[in-house]
Amino acid sequence: MGATATLSEAGLVAEPGQETSCTVTIRNAGQVVDQFAVDVVGDASGWATAEPATVNLMPGETGTVTVRFAPPRSSDVPAGTIPFGVRVFSSEDPAGSVVEEGTVELGAFTEVTAEIVPAKVEGSSKADFEVAVDNRGNRPVAVELSPLDPEDELDFRLERDRAELAPGTAAFIRMRTRPRKRFLRGQPVRHRFQVFVVADGAEPLKTEGTMVQRQLLPKWLLPVLAALLVLLLALVTLWFTVLRPAVKSAAREAAEEQNHEIVKAAQDAGAGADQAKKNADQAKQNSEQAMKAVGLTPPGDASAAPGTGPGTPPPTRVSNAAADGTPTDFRVAADAKTDSNVNRFAEFPYTLPDATKTLVITDLILQNPRGDAGTLRLLRDSGGTKTVLLEVGLSNFRDLDHHWLQAWQFQPGDKVVLAVSCQNPADRGHCTPSVSFSGRVE
Repeated sequence: MGATATLSEAGLVAEPGQETSCTVTIRNAGQVVDQFAVDVVGDASGWATAEPATVNLMPGETGTVTVRFAPPRSSDVPAGTIPFGVRVFSSEDPAGSVVEEGTVELGAFTEVTAEIVPAKVEGSSKADFEVAVDNRGNRPVAVELSPLDPEDELDFRLERDRAELAPGTAAFIRMRTRPRKRFLRGQPVRHRFQVFVVADGAEPLKTEGTMVQRQLLPKWLLPVLAALLVLLLALVTLWFTVLRPAVKSAAREAAEEQNHEIVKAAQDAGAGADQAKKNADQAKQNSEQAMKAVGLTPPGDASAAPGTGPGTPPPTRVSNAAADGTPTDFRVAADAKTDSNVNRFAEFPYTLPDATKTLVITDLILQNPRGDAGTLRLLRDSGGTKTVLLEVGLSNFRDLDHHWLQAWQFQPGDKVVLAVSCQNPADRGHCTPSVSFSGRVE
């Protein structure tokens, strides 16, 4: 057997950034002079040292080595029980080396830092920031954020107001600020605000940011409008002084030429009609003389056939046009409660007053004036069997028109159903979209 080792204390207590120690007593159990190397193994080896690192012992002789533990004040070393081993290695008898085990109970410390990124943002109606919170301690912490505007001129909206941070980690929480009053023109206004970060077991932190509020109208708008006005005046002047007289003159000449052509064509047509009438009268006279010469009666001398005289009313004209139906339009409005389940829909049906008619939908307008969030569906309810005809996200539109080449047909007894799944925030209230339909009833 090469060596024996005994720790003076197997359970140590240490605080981050401070030092603690124990001793290990080594005895040469071999028969020859031996050198023993002492080191620390395990999770504590990075911040533990043995002094001296080697001892030379005669057979049966004992020696003492001091083992020092200096845990750093860092999030890399978590609080709690950390096991370690003191290894005594025999140069003459490696198989006789020994390891004595112990633990270090490392205390906890809390260190939280916070920062607003970026520290300053410019905007006319809103500004987006991130609150960066770092846990530099050696234990998990829960933090709570609370924004404050000393002048009470800003509204804040946090992505979340609480966060759980493991040691050595950071959280980035988005935050949007909006000024309560806006202005079209004027000098920028600086709004300073603070965000307080409260962590378990630590003093509240305060970090500051600035929103620079600009005017709503862009600076380039007025010069552009002035240039457009000058261009418009130039075009109006050009129209009344040059283009309009030229257009009138060209139009007058074209009208006079066309009128001359029409008069000439009318005169030619009149001459042709007179000649045709003369030819027709001459042909009629020749025909009557020829019929009389052979003993026949000319048509003008016979009695008019029944039903063909001048007093006979014209035949009745029958129309074959089919009826296209009666135009109709109606509106279906929703008032759906906020629901965290995106697959649950509140339904608002519409039934045609005359259950024997067919409803044909050719146009519809979707309206979401409040900018609600969620999903809107249009369904056909045929005797309890529901079919989805259209599905859109409420966040995708405020006003949306649809015109169908192939119209929707609802048979007698079918219902038009407006279904809404409302995902508004709690402070926004119900979802109130609506749909206006146009078509006909057949």
